[in-house]
Amino acid sequence: MAENTQTEQLQHDDRQTDKKGGDRFFTLPVNILIFASFMLGMSEFVVVGILPDIASGLKVSEVTVGNLVAIFAFVYAPCTPLGSAISGRFPRFATYLTLMGVFLAGNILCAFAPNYPVLLIARLLIASVSGTLVAISMTFAPDVTTDKYRTKFIAWVFSGFSIASVVGVPVGTWVANTFGWRVTFYLISALTIVLLVLMFTVLPRNSHIIKVGFLSQFRLFFDRRIHLGVLTVVCGAASSYVFYTYLTPILRDEVKLPEQYISLGLVVYGVACLWSNLYAGKLAEHGRGVEPLYHLRWVFLAHAVLLASLAIAHVVSLYGAFVLIVLGMFMYLFNASSQVLYMDVAAQSHPGSMNLAASLNSMSFNIGIAIGSAVGGLANDFLGLTWLGPVGAIFALLAMVMSMMLGPYVGKRIER
Repeated sequence: MAENTQTEQLQHDDRQTDKKGGDRFFTLPVNILIFASFMLGMSEFVVVGILPDIASGLKVSEVTVGNLVAIFAFVYAPCTPLGSAISGRFPRFATYLTLMGVFLAGNILCAFAPNYPVLLIARLLIASVSGTLVAISMTFAPDVTTDKYRTKFIAWVFSGFSIASVVGVPVGTWVANTFGWRVTFYLISALTIVLLVLMFTVLPRNSHIIKVGFLSQFRLFFDRRIHLGVLTVVCGAASSYVFYTYLTPILRDEVKLPEQYISLGLVVYGVACLWSNLYAGKLAEHGRGVEPLYHLRWVFLAHAVLLASLAIAHVVSLYGAFVLIVLGMFMYLFNASSQVLYMDVAAQSHPGSMNLAASLNSMSFNIGIAIGSAVGGLANDFLGLTWLGPVGAIFALLAMVMSMMLGPYVGKRIER
């Protein structure tokens, strides 16, 4: 009996290896999940590129449209852990496709929004499911790739958002400038339909349904390592989004980039962000648990110095262009390290909270986006674009402090 069981297990492992594409990383399911992140990122970030077009089309101020970024994040943040905890109790494949359907409906509504309130409702609909979709994507890792590619998978799923910055946002901006901003959302909707068909065809249909109670999953939030990880990401994201929300006006008014080159500027910035996300995967390989994020404390300090120096852009445009590229290279360096922290702490101390843990990076980052965008709006109103970088530097310093506080947990075995 034992021998039969062992043989069946070996056959099961062989089948799983075949499904994961042997030793290849970029299998079709992995590519589909990266494409899903790309679509989520394009839908979320494209507002930054087409902000002036929306403002002109709906006859509202650029600051009002800029507030969509903060509002999106404020909804995204609480819906992500709640949606992830609930979704873990239902079949994964059906839940994932259903939420993608909601995402599609939100983008279609954006395309046809007759006024700002309807556009706001559409953005809220998208925000309510986007974080949960990212979290569910992370749970596919053991089913579509091998353990040695874990951090690479995390980095590439997050890199889908950076690829959206490199390709999606500039293309969306060009489409908006050429055909109108609504056509940008038509494009996003069409690509999402293609994605849904591919998902239905390719993704694994097995589930890892959570057995613990709904509220029991939230015990994860009482772990101090989780507190510090969340606060580090919140501050790190806020430091960038203070200025990133107004990247197009900064390129136009501070760096003095001609209007016809704004899309190219966004492409260059997006390439820097893509490098940031991919290199984040390398940084996350240095240790387990809290270690990778702790090692980034000096990265946050360097980030603060660069942000403070962005004020010079108004005087020296060439330096402003240079520092914006470098800031893009810093923007996501902590993403994979923080995800490793959440997943490792949950796996070893709170195994019933894995779905919830998978959502924490998206939740934390979007709280940071909300805070950074809101503070950036206030700073822009009262101080002007020139001071957005120095204000962001304050958040980068706070992120450094939070990551340093992880020091006592480095090298300690994670106990259940």
